[in-house]
Amino acid sequence: MGSLDGKVAIVTGAGRGIGRCEALLLASEGAKVVVNDLGGDWAGEGKDDRPAQQVVDEIKSGGGEAAANYDDVGSWEGAQKLVQQAIDTFGELNILVNNAGILRDKMSFNMDESDWDSVIKVHLKGHFAPTRFAGAYWREQSKAGKPVTGRIINTSSEAGLFGNAGQANYAAAKAGIAAMTVVFARELQRYGVTANAIAPRARTRMTEGTFSVPTAGEGEFDVWAPDNVAPIVAWLATDAAGDVSGQVFVVFGGQVHVMAGWDAAGTLQKDNAGWSVDELAANKGKLFAAHPSGVPPFGFGM
Repeated sequence: MGSLDGKVAIVTGAGRGIGRCEALLLASEGAKVVVNDLGGDWAGEGKDDRPAQQVVDEIKSGGGEAAANYDDVGSWEGAQKLVQQAIDTFGELNILVNNAGILRDKMSFNMDESDWDSVIKVHLKGHFAPTRFAGAYWREQSKAGKPVTGRIINTSSEAGLFGNAGQANYAAAKAGIAAMTVVFARELQRYGVTANAIAPRARTRMTEGTFSVPTAGEGEFDVWAPDNVAPIVAWLATDAAGDVSGQVFVVFGGQVHVMAGWDAAGTLQKDNAGWSVDELAANKGKLFAAHPSGVPPFGFGM
């Protein structure tokens, strides 16, 4: 018996990397999985049906149930077709894992309009559009008196939480995904749906072109393996995590950090008047006492 027996899941961008590991683990826990992948390269160019089908074949060879989907989740029509395929194929939808993404890294002063538009479309719209149609389905089910245990797990990034030079498009999209997750959690709670996000660190095609990731030695724990990310996604998809919603988790190796979001790091207060420019300048040290540089620490020792 698996923790997700009888559940139906969609995983976008599941042909490779983190998405593939998520799809395989969800299936091993008993879920029927729709494996979505357009099959493009890490920059979003091209199309290939093979990656999604290969993951479906892996799931089926292990005794699970799966179906491939090649729609573009960054399009309204593609997202709607994806959600409908899960319902038509398996009769239900319980879990939506939004993972699909691309990179078009450039410094802001060198970025082309297409670099901005493509990344925002695949990441931000590619998270919103499937959620829009899954949310509508769950709302209809709830209003019809049927029990709903919907689970949305989004994929943000530390680039979106803390910023990263050369990734204005990617960081903006990932920050938007974290914010949308909180909105989804608030909007869909009444219908039996939770929404959470992960910000994973793992070795993928996208990291290969961005920064160097060390390889574990023989017999050593590989902290960068994408397999390390999948368990928290599977857990968030279970009934046992039904009281967890609106959260963002940084996941890396054996570490899981639940993030606190925006919070005041320093405060200036006057009770009966506003601040003048000169007063603000004179009290800068007090305002930034916790972070004298004026810049909070970046991430977890990165």
